[in-house]
Order: sequence, then C-alpha cells, then structure tokens
Amino acid sequence: MISKLLDKLSEYLAHRKGLLPIIGLFFIVVNLILQFALPGSLLTESDLFLHIGLLIAIFGLMLAWAL
Repeated sequence: MISKLLDKLSEYLAHRKGLLPIIGLFFIVVNLILQFALPGSLLTESDLFLHIGLLIAIFGLMLAWAL
C-alpha cells in the first residue's frame, strides 16, 4: 500500500517539478505575514512555518534535480 502511494506520488511530482519549492515558498511567506499579524504568538516565536517551508523547498529542489 505504501509502495503504491509512493509510486503515485513520484509519478505526480515528476510532471510538476516546481510544485514543492513553490509550496515551501508559500509557507515562508505565510510565516512572514504571521510575524506582523500575530506578534508574540507561539507560531511566530518558533518560526514553525519558516522551518517547514525551508524543509519542503529544499526537499523539492533535491527531488526535482533527481527526477
């Protein structure tokens, strides 16, 4: 089941190589907006969306290069 899911996911992402980096950049922009909208909250203090966005973008670039 997991093998089929990974196969479908890799087939989907092979045709859309820039999708993961764009999603990562979206998370980074959301983090920037939240810095001004919700100052002092837990999400902005930990920069959660920034870290998630960086991980997704880097993973997406590495995956696009491999595919």
